[in-house]
Amino acid sequence: MGAVPEPHSGWTFLTNHARVLAAIADDPATRIRDIAARCRLTERAVQKIVSDLEQGGYLSHTRQGRSNTYRIEAGTILRHPAESGLAVAELLSLLAQHDAGQGDGTRQLESAPPQARGPETGR
Repeated sequence: MGAVPEPHSGWTFLTNHARVLAAIADDPATRIRDIAARCRLTERAVQKIVSDLEQGGYLSHTRQGRSNTYRIEAGTILRHPAESGLAVAELLSLLAQHDAGQGDGTRQLESAPPQARGPETGR
C-alpha cells in the first residue's frame, strides 16, 4: 500500500464513492481496511459505499476464502445527467493517468483556446 495522504478539510472535487472505486480499480483484491486507510474513511463507511456501488451496478465481488475480489463494471454509465454517456471506465482511466504521473491536466489547460479558459481580465 502506498503513502496515505494527509487529512483534508473543506470541499473536494471527487466524492468518497469515486475514491473507493479508484482504490478498488488499483487493486481488485484490496481489503476494506486498506481502502479505508487510503481514502481516510472508516471501514463502516467503505462497506456502505461498496454496497452502494454494488447496488448501482458499478461493482460486483466474488468471495475467495475470507477475502473478496472485486470486479468493476467498466461500461456502467455515470449517474449524474451532466455526465450522461460517460462510462465509469473513462473516469477511472483519468484517475489512473494521474496516479501514474502521466496527466495532471495542466497541458490541456495551457493549450486550451482563451474562450475555453474563461474571459481574460484587465485587457
